Amino acid sequence: MRLRLTPREDGFYDLFADSANNLVTGARLLVELISDGADRGAIAEKMRACEHAGDECTHAIMHRLNESFITPFDREDIYDLASRLDDVMDHMEEAADLVVLYKIKALPPDVIRQVEVLERAAELTAEAMPRLKAMRELNEYWIEINRLENQADQIYRKLLAHLFGGEYEPLEVMKLKEVIDRLEDAADAFEQVANTIETIAVKES
Repeated sequence: MRLRLTPREDGFYDLFADSANNLVTGARLLVELISDGADRGAIAEKMRACEHAGDECTHAIMHRLNESFITPFDREDIYDLASRLDDVMDHMEEAADLVVLYKIKALPPDVIRQVEVLERAAELTAEAMPRLKAMRELNEYWIEINRLENQADQIYRKLLAHLFGGEYEPLEVMKLKEVIDRLEDAADAFEQVANTIETIAVKES
């Protein structure tokens, strides 16, 4: 760990933790959304509120970044991490919104597996944030996120094959594909968060 001779602004860590915890809330709302008998309209509203809360976290980080002379790590990395966390929430909210807007009644069963991967990735990301300050015990986090992203890719490809297998009408295929595309984007964005944290940890070691 490199020696620091000046004080630094540590409030960023709490804001990153808030942003990551908000992703857990969003992922669990997705689990509710795809459950049988769910009030999808109400859940989508909660998801929009969750996305708004994520935006507020991101804006708070950017505001603090603009006002801070000393930062806990590189300013560019703070910006990147805040943006990556925000991207995850945006993709999850968009997927939920599309389900409601398109009035999708039944989702392919493997969408449940997609969302379960996102929920686990969100939990791991939230668990990793408190360790960011000490820059310790983070390698297992990004390794597991990478594994989950690979799993998400496999589920996504299987879903595509299912969609184009002739079971669905062309219009329904288009609607469902947009939803699973956004869920896949969310999985990719979780990996980008982990990659950013790995970059920060390498620089700070």
